[in-house]
Amino acid sequence: MRVFANAEQIHAAKGEKLGSSEWRTITQQQVDQFAAATDDHQWIHVDPERAAQGPFGGPIAHGFLTLSLVSALNAEIYRFEGVRMGINYGLNKVRFPSPVLVGSRVCAHTELADVTQAGESVQLTLATTVAIEGSDKPACVAEVLSRLAF
Repeated sequence: MRVFANAEQIHAAKGEKLGSSEWRTITQQQVDQFAAATDDHQWIHVDPERAAQGPFGGPIAHGFLTLSLVSALNAEIYRFEGVRMGINYGLNKVRFPSPVLVGSRVCAHTELADVTQAGESVQLTLATTVAIEGSDKPACVAEVLSRLAF
């Protein structure tokens, strides 16, 4: 795990690949809980029998479920010490090139694409790719923006 102790270390790491998370299995229970939390009960996600007859041969995770895992996956790759406050600032680009079938395993690969000053904070642009085990296409590609105050 990459550990940053101050803003200078973050600036110095601009452009570096920070690493990869562990593999994580996507379960039907996760998909169902996400559907309940977001009121997105589309059959392709929550009806395994119907989804088995659908275009992917089974239920798939919501794209936004995959995206929402980025924070947890990235927490396995890097961390910051001495931060007074850290916030998610937003996203620049998000794409879902390939669906994640329930039962698949995913992991994140993250690069520190950019670092800029934002007032008294440091703004990070983290280029994160969520890979699917055994697939050439990623599940999600996103530029995640974070702001940190030391």
